[in-house]
Amino acid sequence: MWQMVQRSFGGPDVFERAEVPRPTPGPGQVLVRVVATSVNAADWKVRSGVNRQLGEPPLVLGLDVSGIVAAVGDEATRFAPGDAVYGMVFGGANAEYVVAQQNRLASVPVSIDPVHAAALPVAGVTAWQALSSVRPGERVLVHAAAGGVGHLAVQIAARRGASIAATARTGNHAYLRALGVTEPIDYRTTDFTTAVREVDLVVDLIGGDYTDRSLTVLSETGQVVAAEGPATHPDSRVRRLYVDPTTAVLDELAATVDRGELTVDIAQILPITELAAAHRRSESGRVRGKIVLTADR
Repeated sequence: MWQMVQRSFGGPDVFERAEVPRPTPGPGQVLVRVVATSVNAADWKVRSGVNRQLGEPPLVLGLDVSGIVAAVGDEATRFAPGDAVYGMVFGGANAEYVVAQQNRLASVPVSIDPVHAAALPVAGVTAWQALSSVRPGERVLVHAAAGGVGHLAVQIAARRGASIAATARTGNHAYLRALGVTEPIDYRTTDFTTAVREVDLVVDLIGGDYTDRSLTVLSETGQVVAAEGPATHPDSRVRRLYVDPTTAVLDELAATVDRGELTVDIAQILPITELAAAHRRSESGRVRGKIVLTADR
């Protein structure tokens, strides 16, 4: 089998295609023939060495996976060979085959194809879990709202009856209004701390000073859910979010998609051979939705 390997940290050109033995799934695992994966910010942060949670090179990136079960390990009873599944692995999806924990996979939503399903796991679960506490009538602020996680967070918040403000470029404001945003803010021309107040939940997908500045717009009981930044924050109103892609959450996402209540916006579909180009575009920060990579044979 082949996989896209990086043997050092660096720019998008570090990837090379290599032939390796096909892995065997262990207890509670399945072997997935990859149909598609996608690019997340975490991918290029690992590639560059900014994030070293996957260890040192050589590394195979890719968190999202959508594909066909090729084999199952002992005690893996949830799926059978031939099943179409989607979910998350902690690295390794930029390959022909990848081993995944069965409890981090679910059946592909019936209303979309496996290629589009590859855009959903990391971004969808992050948005879903960030908004788990939102109630109708609450006020939500989403940073980087047109991005992969952001555009899903907006839809989920809208479906839960929240009033939504969002930071994004002016060119994305009409798009975000169509998804449910009532107060779009162009972060290039307007300081969001002067534009909104009494926010019950901030979905912070940027980190850095955005986290601290977001504290200034909270309601008395408001909180910031930060998907970026350090593990802890001195202010108890900040909750650091780490994605937990359980089968139960993936099933809920799939059902929401199948009811027509959640749409994944695909910015571009590229073959895995153009992995470097996909990283360059993702790293630019100018992507609306997700970039999907198909696994060529």
